[in-house]
Amino acid sequence: MRKSYRYLAAFIFSAVCSLAAVAQSVTITGNVRNTSTKDVVPAVSITVKGSTAGTFTDDKGNFRLVTNQQPPFTIIVSSIGFESKEVQVTSAGQVVDVELTPASTLGVEVVVSASRVPERILESPVSIERVSSANIRNSPATTYYDILKNIKGVDLTYSSLTYATPSTRGFNSSGNARLNQLVDGMDNQAPGLNFSVGSVIGPTELDVESMELLPGASSALYGPGGMNGTLIINSKDPFRYQGLSFQVKTGIMHTDRRQRNNPSPYYDWAVRWGHKASERLAFKIGAQLIHAKDWIALDSSNYLVGDPARGIGATVKPGTRRTDPNYDGVNIYGDETSVDLRLLIPSVAAQIRPSIPAAAQPAFDAYVASLMANPQAVSRTGYLESDVVNNNTINFRLNGGIYYKLTENIEASLTANWGTGNTVYTGSDRYSLKDLKMGQYKLEFKHRDWFLRAYTTQENSGESYNATVTTRLFNEAWKPSVNFANLPGSWYPQYTGAFLLTGFQNGGDLFNAHQAGRATADQGRPVAGSTQFRQLFDQVRKIPIPQGGLFLDRSDLYMVEGQYNFGNRLKIVDLIVGGNWKQYVLDSKGTLFADSTGPISINELGAYAQISRSLFRDRLKLTAAGRYDYNENFPGRFTPRFTAVVKVVENHNIRASYQTAYRFPTTQNQWINLEIGGGTILIGGLPELRSFYKFDTNTPYTFESVLLGNPALLKKANFPEYKPETMRSFEAGYKGLFGKKILVDIYGYYGKYENFLGRATVMQPFNPAVPTQVYNSATRTVFSVAINSTNKVTTYGYGIGVDWLLPRSFTISTNLTADRITDVDSGFVAFFNVPSYRFNISLGNSGFGYQNRFGFNITLRKQDEFFYQSDFRQGTVDGFTTVDAQVSYKFPASRSLVKLGGSNIFNKYYKTAFGNPEIGGLYYISFGYNVF
Repeated sequence: MRKSYRYLAAFIFSAVCSLAAVAQSVTITGNVRNTSTKDVVPAVSITVKGSTAGTFTDDKGNFRLVTNQQPPFTIIVSSIGFESKEVQVTSAGQVVDVELTPASTLGVEVVVSASRVPERILESPVSIERVSSANIRNSPATTYYDILKNIKGVDLTYSSLTYATPSTRGFNSSGNARLNQLVDGMDNQAPGLNFSVGSVIGPTELDVESMELLPGASSALYGPGGMNGTLIINSKDPFRYQGLSFQVKTGIMHTDRRQRNNPSPYYDWAVRWGHKASERLAFKIGAQLIHAKDWIALDSSNYLVGDPARGIGATVKPGTRRTDPNYDGVNIYGDETSVDLRLLIPSVAAQIRPSIPAAAQPAFDAYVASLMANPQAVSRTGYLESDVVNNNTINFRLNGGIYYKLTENIEASLTANWGTGNTVYTGSDRYSLKDLKMGQYKLEFKHRDWFLRAYTTQENSGESYNATVTTRLFNEAWKPSVNFANLPGSWYPQYTGAFLLTGFQNGGDLFNAHQAGRATADQGRPVAGSTQFRQLFDQVRKIPIPQGGLFLDRSDLYMVEGQYNFGNRLKIVDLIVGGNWKQYVLDSKGTLFADSTGPISINELGAYAQISRSLFRDRLKLTAAGRYDYNENFPGRFTPRFTAVVKVVENHNIRASYQTAYRFPTTQNQWINLEIGGGTILIGGLPELRSFYKFDTNTPYTFESVLLGNPALLKKANFPEYKPETMRSFEAGYKGLFGKKILVDIYGYYGKYENFLGRATVMQPFNPAVPTQVYNSATRTVFSVAINSTNKVTTYGYGIGVDWLLPRSFTISTNLTADRITDVDSGFVAFFNVPSYRFNISLGNSGFGYQNRFGFNITLRKQDEFFYQSDFRQGTVDGFTTVDAQVSYKFPASRSLVKLGGSNIFNKYYKTAFGNPEIGGLYYISFGYNVF
């Protein structure tokens, strides 16, 4: 009985306390509008001054704030692009209607990536660029990723319509591993395929809140990989961005029928729903579908295989399939197989000789001898990219999250990004990424002063295949090049027989002899698109590498990361500390990595700290940061960073920094073991792979010494210890705001690389006792080996940007960038692919005309030609000028936007990489609901 009374007393006490708590809570409601247009303003921050209590306006500009603080108190109403306002609350239940005044946005944007703490972009200690959701909305770019190409210092490489890779500081390539891409704090790089997948599984366009780009070294805060930059993509918080939004975009491509017989449609549909169920619980879900007939790589230039390792000079030569028997089209696949007919001429001639009249046999013998005096290289007949790659591009992505406030200060979230589809990627060859699936899943706890997150990236290559290798093997499956068990049924013996007879019978006419040889060997060749072709090709592409072209990649990434900010506890300095554990699990079943016997695990550890202090009444801010990273295959390394920002006068700052970076070789650079289209074998730099191919007993020779053609000058390849790459960078810059109308940003940098990561081509003779076998393609193996440069490679460059707010909300922005590299070893492929300059200029207005409902933007990009290096193809990329443009009209009542626009509106085809498709015009009209 006494126990029952105790329970009852406890219950009554708890109820009274609860009622007291409820009685003490105060609820404030209100609405926020734009003082100029009277439009509602969503996602506005409403906070109690001096407290952490706060909320956001919904999609109708309404808010509801619950706080335990009793009136009177002050709330702060703030939003990017508006002047903040403080409002006095004098009574519980007060209705607060606020009008915010639009403010100049130049230099006032708040960024977090430069120092991992919030600060005005004008006061950033390093170069930084920011793209807001408003920039995305007003841009003529087809997708938010496309906007990056117009940012100062950025190159965007298009492997296909939906696969674009941003690069900075000159290292421009498909799947660039020198630039970190983080989506809501998650490393976006595919653990096995090694390219960042933000354009495949990142947030939908409606869910992107902002993008921040650090174009310089950023390893000290973001770890290995940020050698030349870090791109941070932030999605929208459902507590702040609420309601249903959707966007329907429809367009047209291939209007001039240059790549396709008819114009084709472009579809991009997106939807997002964010909902705050209570003051503690919110969730969001989004989806996006892109469907189009992609651009097609159609370069039929005759590729010069001779000296790609040098990375200089022309890499195409005169000739077509009809005029050059050893023709190798840049974007024609299957013709990489090449044989010198002199290997077959003696045996085939011996079979033919008895059928020739006895009187003519001496002349036949002399003709055969003359042929043996010179190389007679012949390649197989190939197929166009459109024949072997499905350019029907599809990208479907889903994302969502549940967010719960455990306390007023601690929020837990569980989020997921997932995507699938078909696209084309350029790596060591052209790859058809068919039914590719990628997922990222994260659990995070976040406080104003700290965060703790754990996430995983799950990769599934689906039915992705190497188009180049698959086509070569398709040719072999239809008719083997040389089958010693059935020479009459082999392609090259058939070719050689017809070649010899026709040439001899026509008085040594080699042109017609080669035509006859190819026509004979190609009899019955499957016609592209036919049932015979499709059945056999599908059979080969579904066989795992190396017997076929299929990837079986199921690699995963696991990451745990945390950070604590002591800034609110320490009075003298600001201090943050953090650390992470990362594990790669490589699982390609031997189709990409040397993992045929089982998955390979790679563990990494990292820790960092940053301390900063403002001096002389905030005239000078000094920051020192450092990070230590360790990879189980390489020694650990400490990377420091020191920065200084001097406030000359208000809104005019000079910055200087010394930064270091440390890059572990990628998982592919460590463990890749893959034969690519031309027969070259790509191998990683770890000693286990060189031992596997017996480099210790059969040392390869450098490609350069083989090209000299003199056995006395053959040079054995040397392979010192494979090391991570390090870099020291010095940067200085100025950012100033003149009259709140003109923002000027200037920077210059100088970087020094040690143990620069790249590749070198070497040749190994079949027989180590006969080194001269490396001169014959039939008696040698060609390797592309991941190595370090012996020289200290130097890069330097500059960038200038000006943003000008003109009267009546017109804006003009322009920038110019240049990057250079020196001290590269001869024969070393640095993959420094950049024009000598890039220039961008844009003119726009997001609100003019009738009730400020009209908007427009015109953007021009210009760059000169440059030489492009890659494992796939190397050659000159022509300079180009492109123009993107859009006009828009707003419907304020529904916060809707209609936009008519296009990228490359003058349809001037251009390439961003040698061997990639040419990009033509894309024209669209879109309708977005609840998007501003």
